[in-house]
Amino acid sequence: MDRVRQLSVKPGMSVDELVRGMEGCGFGARRLAHAAEIYQEMVEEDYRKFFTLAGAMVPAGMRNLISDLIRRGMIDVLVTTGANLVHDIVESFSHHRLGYLEADDSELRRSGISRIYDVYITDDDFVRFEELVQNLLPDREAPISGRDLLAEIGSGIDDRRSILRSASDCGVPVFCPAITDSMIGLQAWLHRQTKKLNIDVLEDVREIVDICYESERAGILMVGGGVPKNFALQSMLVTPNSFRLAIQLTTDHPEAGGLSGATLSEAISWGKIDPEGKHVTVYGDATITLPLLVASVITRIEERCERN
Repeated sequence: MDRVRQLSVKPGMSVDELVRGMEGCGFGARRLAHAAEIYQEMVEEDYRKFFTLAGAMVPAGMRNLISDLIRRGMIDVLVTTGANLVHDIVESFSHHRLGYLEADDSELRRSGISRIYDVYITDDDFVRFEELVQNLLPDREAPISGRDLLAEIGSGIDDRRSILRSASDCGVPVFCPAITDSMIGLQAWLHRQTKKLNIDVLEDVREIVDICYESERAGILMVGGGVPKNFALQSMLVTPNSFRLAIQLTTDHPEAGGLSGATLSEAISWGKIDPEGKHVTVYGDATITLPLLVASVITRIEERCERN
């Protein structure tokens, strides 16, 4: 067995140096270092790269990181919640604001402010969101998949840092399996009161299953759990393939039996993840672990490109 290597931190060291140093440590540090190795392999080798995004990651400030990954070619398939896409659209014309945990929520409501932990968003932003989305939603009888609907919305967003705009520009499919559980879903329902709109959510299942069938070498990075995690994993389940590389960033634990905390080794029992593959779960706030992971791997990739 290898000995524990005590971590040294020095002025001016890069994020990648820090993460590499964690490899010789125990606990979560070692898991993060292992995740960086797996993610580097996923990006540099010939893998179809799936990325699932749950939680309120866009309001927390992770939007540009996800958009940059898409434009760098580090995401081939994105599965996310409607909430992240709603806030992505809001960020295309406004900004979330830092608030306080100790705020008087009744006073915030009287002021037209909604709170997501320590992040604020105003009612005025949602009014502008509704107006924009109503203008971007199509008016036609032919059914449209949720994935195609999001691509159409994305193409109409002016902000190139938008996740939806970046995905539309780069041809990256965005799946939102619980699209009705969001303000996009509410706006689509309102739109259909006076115009024609028929969203075929089962067509999304066909498309992502087809992608999984074609992905003999597939890797997945899961931020949080919930519907995005399950939608991606269950889609691979019905194919002859499985994910060879898998990383999960989560704060949830497996004891309660919920999917968000389910271990990746449990997914092996279902045939979702290859028992001969590589996988790791990193426990911690993804607003901390995801930027560290991405910064480390991007540095490695760029350094290798410079050497070549």
